[in-house]
Amino acid sequence: MEKDRREQTEAETWSPEETFALGERLGAACAPGEVYTLTGDLGTGKTVFTQGFARGLGIEEPVNSPTFTILQIYEEGRMPLYHFDVYRIADAEEMDEIGYEDCLYGRGVCLIEWADLIEEILPDSYIRVIIEKDPEKGFEYRRITMEKVGAGRQK
Repeated sequence: MEKDRREQTEAETWSPEETFALGERLGAACAPGEVYTLTGDLGTGKTVFTQGFARGLGIEEPVNSPTFTILQIYEEGRMPLYHFDVYRIADAEEMDEIGYEDCLYGRGVCLIEWADLIEEILPDSYIRVIIEKDPEKGFEYRRITMEKVGAGRQK
């Protein structure tokens, strides 16, 4: 099955600034139609990563996690950024109510925090970003694994 094909890279960051910078580099290099899923425990830096990603797209306005609104759209960059936080979603069907398909298959790029909760509605191809702490390496240390899932870039 195509969805099982994976390419993986890892990065280590030692400060929130480095996590931001990694997100910024990815945001600068991303293409319309791409979907990034962010996985990590509370406090691992998903929002810092997203803020950097937004800056890489040329978005200057403040970026915060849309925990209570589920979706925040930023349109001032080189393409729209659709930032989802689905932590409070009880069932993937709730995503229909906010028109998620228009975002996932739109002209911008999607970043979805807690995407493992809605895995059944994700596109066949996406980039999974896993952010992990390792207290033995320090409080600010993060291991960030980026894994391409599926056959290729979204259309």
